[in-house]
Amino acid sequence: MVRANILLPDLDEMKHTGENVVRIEAAALRALADRISGPMAAPFQRAVDLMFCCAGRVVVTGMGKSGLIARKIAATLSSTGTPALYLHPVEALHGDLGMVVQGDVVLALSASGETEEILQLLATIKRLQVPLIAMTGDEICAASVARALPPARGVGDSKPKSKAAGRSARSTPASSTQVSTLAAAADVALDCSVAQEACSLGLAPTASTTTMLALGDALAVTLSERRGFKEEDFANLHPGGKLGKRLARVESLMHTGDALPRVTPQTKMPDVIYEMSRKKLGVTAVVEGERLVGIISDGDLRRLLEKRGKDGLDLAAGEAMTRDPKTIGAGEFAATALALMEEKKITALMVVDGGGKLEGIVHLHDLWGTEMM
Repeated sequence: MVRANILLPDLDEMKHTGENVVRIEAAALRALADRISGPMAAPFQRAVDLMFCCAGRVVVTGMGKSGLIARKIAATLSSTGTPALYLHPVEALHGDLGMVVQGDVVLALSASGETEEILQLLATIKRLQVPLIAMTGDEICAASVARALPPARGVGDSKPKSKAAGRSARSTPASSTQVSTLAAAADVALDCSVAQEACSLGLAPTASTTTMLALGDALAVTLSERRGFKEEDFANLHPGGKLGKRLARVESLMHTGDALPRVTPQTKMPDVIYEMSRKKLGVTAVVEGERLVGIISDGDLRRLLEKRGKDGLDLAAGEAMTRDPKTIGAGEFAATALALMEEKKITALMVVDGGGKLEGIVHLHDLWGTEMM
């Protein structure tokens, strides 16, 4: 059915609405940063400690929009060196709770702190003696600090609120004296409260989910730095996609063995040309034993023939080669190889070990496949 009387959008009003949403969420993030550096510093550190010392995995759970944020947090943790998984609360109630074992840490997200599906998991979490970290919309910084260091309290310390109370907590932050069931049951409760949602109705999770996402990133990055997580670790966990390809190592791209063109200093130029043509890389290494002593490229051949004509073919490789060619180590990033090729305006690099032994060759064409070009 066609709707009648559809109003044309007011462009100025649309722009103002969009700007207002971003400003509200930015203000929520600034408030979160102030809490992390102030009253929430101790709970934040305690949460990091629990996840850092976790012998198992960080199990992240949440429902609805909070569940979507929980999935992202689990993915970010996993990709930055902290093993994590997402557990859907409903699936957990029907068997998937078996994924949680002693040695794990549970990170539960709920804006109201009263999500029924999550509250039903608390008894099992406590029975397994699994540490529980909660992200809720409670304004509980003072309570969090007081609760950060003592051992976990039982689930029965606080009675669940009604569904109506849970719904109202989404749009109206709880007072500091009203702690949600989830926050009360947690070993560490992290304050994700916001002054207001960015939704004009004040109902759709917007600023609150942005705050949860940012806090999850803060935990993940802090953990990765504490673990000494490096670029090579990131590359090992991201073998596919553009990020992984940009962080690929030279050793994973270089030509080795029979695919590596090589001649000796005594090899005559016709045989040099044959080797270059057969290996199709436009260059050949000149080696003495296993040590690289020079290279001959297509450009070297052209210049030789222009200068000496067919007499150039009577020379040996050692007489025509370029000495001290540019080289790179097998453990270097492919991006480093590309930067060096661009700087020196060359199309190939010889790969050598610390003693100058030839290990392979990496060509510009190999780097094109990494999507760095």
